[in-house]
Amino acid sequence: MKKISIIIFVLTFTYSAKAQELSTSQDSIGVFYDKLFSVMKKEYLYKEEVNWKEIEPKIREKLTPYSDFQSSLQEITTLFDFAKADHSAVYYKDDRFSGTPDGPTEKDFSDQWLKKFVTQPVFEVKVLDHQFGYILIPGMRSEKNIHEQSQLMYDEINKIKSSENLKGWIIDLRFNTGGDIWPMLLPLYDFLGNNVVWGEMDIHKNQINKIKLKKGKYKSNSKTVSYINPKGELLDHTKVAVITNIATGSSGEITALAFKGRENTIFIGEKTNGKTTTNYRRNLSFGAYMTLTMGYDCDRNEKFYEYIIPDIRIVKQDNFENLLLDKNIQEAIKFISITE
Repeated sequence: MKKISIIIFVLTFTYSAKAQELSTSQDSIGVFYDKLFSVMKKEYLYKEEVNWKEIEPKIREKLTPYSDFQSSLQEITTLFDFAKADHSAVYYKDDRFSGTPDGPTEKDFSDQWLKKFVTQPVFEVKVLDHQFGYILIPGMRSEKNIHEQSQLMYDEINKIKSSENLKGWIIDLRFNTGGDIWPMLLPLYDFLGNNVVWGEMDIHKNQINKIKLKKGKYKSNSKTVSYINPKGELLDHTKVAVITNIATGSSGEITALAFKGRENTIFIGEKTNGKTTTNYRRNLSFGAYMTLTMGYDCDRNEKFYEYIIPDIRIVKQDNFENLLLDKNIQEAIKFISITE
């Protein structure tokens, strides 16, 4: 009889513990999605176009079977697909959750591009044919000290600028899939000079924010975000060729946009990815955060581009083993070499 009582107690305790665990998990799931819906309803760029009364109950119903918080995060994809939030993402620990991708596939890229892409290209500066500066700017995230990160890259460019008599520069954005814009634009200060370099627009395409570079400082609506210590003369009148392709997206597209309206500039390659909307970080529950689409990107002249279309179109003629055989680079060199 005693054994039976113990067994019944163990079974009852186990059942209660499981029920408590399930209840706690469901509470966590509820808290998280409460916050996620609240942020999106308030700040998402296209919030007025979303039928929240229809979508929210559907998502809540889909969440019911989940017994743990982390696995429930896969329903973020469902939510983002419903809301057409194709440029937003949620980050939790080492995982990223976004809508269903609808973009280029491997067949849209050259073998040379794919081969280099898997190596995870990093920032690179060098001289081609003793005459042309070459800068590869991949997608990147800002580190804790944006100034130090940006200064290191700026100094690499400045070292070549100071020691070489170059005819012009090539800025390669073919691997720039996005990230944080500050460490992309600050190293390019010498080429952009003291100017408004891009802006943000609201849902009605009215400009609400101007981003300016001034004396090495990155200013958003007059507030300094970060800076570099510039050295030597500006290169804001020198010839620059910007290379893009269909992988160039988000902050990569803003980097290209910053050169729109600049004199002595040409765009070469393919049209960009089409993620020309502004994202901001918003914190969620349990250490998660999201990058939420909240505005449109525009150039220094308040012009919005759904895609950035190159002046000279080159498709799948890359050569990263010998850049001088790369058709994009060859066209850039032709442009830089023309004397007027």
